[in-house]
Amino acid sequence: MRLKAILHIYHTELDSLYGNNEVDSFFNLVVEHYLGIKRIHLVMDPEYAILKTEEQPIFEALSALKLEQPIQYILGETEFYGLPFKVNSETLIPRPETEELVALILDDVSSITIDTPLKIIDIGTGSGCIAISLAKQLQQAKVSALDVSEAALKVAKRNAEMNTVDIEFICNDILNPRHNTRVFASNSYDIIVSNPPYIRNLEKEEITSNVLDYEPHLALFVEDKNPLQFYKAICEFALLNLKDSGTLYFEINEYLGAEMIALMKNFGFKDVALKTDIFGKDRIIKGIK
Repeated sequence: MRLKAILHIYHTELDSLYGNNEVDSFFNLVVEHYLGIKRIHLVMDPEYAILKTEEQPIFEALSALKLEQPIQYILGETEFYGLPFKVNSETLIPRPETEELVALILDDVSSITIDTPLKIIDIGTGSGCIAISLAKQLQQAKVSALDVSEAALKVAKRNAEMNTVDIEFICNDILNPRHNTRVFASNSYDIIVSNPPYIRNLEKEEITSNVLDYEPHLALFVEDKNPLQFYKAICEFALLNLKDSGTLYFEINEYLGAEMIALMKNFGFKDVALKTDIFGKDRIIKGIK
């Protein structure tokens, strides 16, 4: 069957859900992933035909897209900060806003003189995208990554191997931490970073169905009555385990910027700075111990 005929089927079945341009993008990703055929090849040879056996995964992906499964889960991979990452239903799909968090940390580090290797911990690492991206860019740093989910850590370890970085992975619950001398060492870290769950249940109506139906709620949602519980726990952790003059970085709920400023100041952090993301929403906050 010619690929242009399959593309026509994709548009017929999916345009009402995603729109023409998004369907084109999905089709190109699927064809490159399963057949190794890049978009330019389709442009150069629009009559290109594939074998019957090669059609199966293309149509299986179409069926999954009709159910609004995220393309990243269908393919089992995505890209973050220029690096490849495996993802599955145990891990969040990394967002562009989180790339901005990584970029801010790297920009801050570039402006200081480093005498000894930086020690960094990423709390709630998920797929490992933050920790691995930092380790890739800061090759002298000692990077750790903590998560409560063993299944997520399994994915993160694969991603570290795939991107050839050395990360210390730790299974622990920041809300009910088990004492671990590798993790809980006074004044140990130069940087603590976290993108914890922060979407309140009352905001679920704002979330698209493909996120609600397929991404792990454990990594997304918090109770309305205590939306900052992870931030409070991580601030407490930072008071004990962040070096003096070390920096704490968070990705945050766009509606809770003022509350986060107050929280970090109440914990004694200095030079607390709130930053907006590419969409103009309050998204990143940092403070110095």
